Amino acid sequence: MASPLIDAALEQLCSKYVFPDKAAAAAKVIRSRDYSGLSEEELCEKLTADLFELCADKHLRVRVRARELQEGGQSEGAAEAAWREYLRTTNYRIARVERLDGNVGYLDLRGVPDPANGAKAMAAAMELVSNTDALIIDLRKNRGGSPDGVIFWCSYFFKDEETHLNSIYDGETKQTKQYWSLAWVPGSRYLDKPVYVLVSNFTFSAGEELCYNLQAQKRAVLIGQTTRGGAHPTDSFPLSDTVEITVPVARSINPVTGTNWEGVGVAPDISVPSEEAFDLAYRKALADVVSASTVAAIKEEAQQALSDLG
Repeated sequence: MASPLIDAALEQLCSKYVFPDKAAAAAKVIRSRDYSGLSEEELCEKLTADLFELCADKHLRVRVRARELQEGGQSEGAAEAAWREYLRTTNYRIARVERLDGNVGYLDLRGVPDPANGAKAMAAAMELVSNTDALIIDLRKNRGGSPDGVIFWCSYFFKDEETHLNSIYDGETKQTKQYWSLAWVPGSRYLDKPVYVLVSNFTFSAGEELCYNLQAQKRAVLIGQTTRGGAHPTDSFPLSDTVEITVPVARSINPVTGTNWEGVGVAPDISVPSEEAFDLAYRKALADVVSASTVAAIKEEAQQALSDLG
C-alpha cells in the first residue's frame, strides 16, 4: 500500500541513486508490498531492510531524522547549520590525541569532517603527534564523513601532490573526479615513520576509505577486523520534517585496486578481534621505536613500555 512517505522515498531513490537500474527494480517491488499499520519508526526500519534486501547497499537507509534537524524542518540551511554545530561540539570527531609512552602517537577518530569545517582541529591533532616516532590511528568507532576530509588526513602521510588516492564517479553528472594528495597541508607532514590503523566491523564509509587508501598505498598496516563495507558517497534527503532517506549518489574507484570495499569491507593486514587491536599495534609501534630511534632516552622509554606490557 502506497503512502506519501513511501512515494517520496522512491522518488528520491529513482532520481538520485548512483545505480538507476537497481533503483527502478527496487521501487517496483516496494510498490507491490503492504506497509500499512506501521508506526513511522517501524516503517523506516522496514523500508531500510527491504532496500538492503533488494540493493545490498548499506548506505541506503530510511530513518527518523535527528531532533535538531526536525526542529529546522526541511530547510537545507538548517540541516547544514545543525551538522556544523554537531561537528563543533564533538571536536570535529577527534575523540583523543595523545603521546603514549615510548614516543608513540595515538589518534582516535570517530568520524571524518569536511576540511572546510574541521581543518583547524585536524591540523592541530597532526601537529601534536608530529614529533612521535610511530603512530596509531584508531578508526574502530569511525562512522564516516567527508571524502575531502579523507584526502586531507591522508595528505599528511605523503610528501607532495603526486599520490593519486581515490576517484569518485558521480551518478548525476556522469563524471569521475580524481582525488590526489594535497600539495600543501598546514603544519608538519608525518613521513617515513610507521603508521598502524585500527579497524573493526563498526568502521564504515569514509572511515573505510581512509584506511583503504593508506593500505593500498602501503603507507599503513591495518590491524583488527574486516570493516563494515560501505563505499558509496551518500547524501541525505528529507522526506518530511521527521523522516529522511540516505541515498548513495556516487561510487569510489581506487586507482591501485581498480575497485572498492563495497559489500566486502576492508580486510586488515593483521586479523585480530578489534578489542585486541590496540595492544598489538602498540607493541609493534614500540618495537619500531626501539629498533629505529637514535635518541637514547626515547629508546629506553620504549623498551620500558614494552617491558611493562609483559
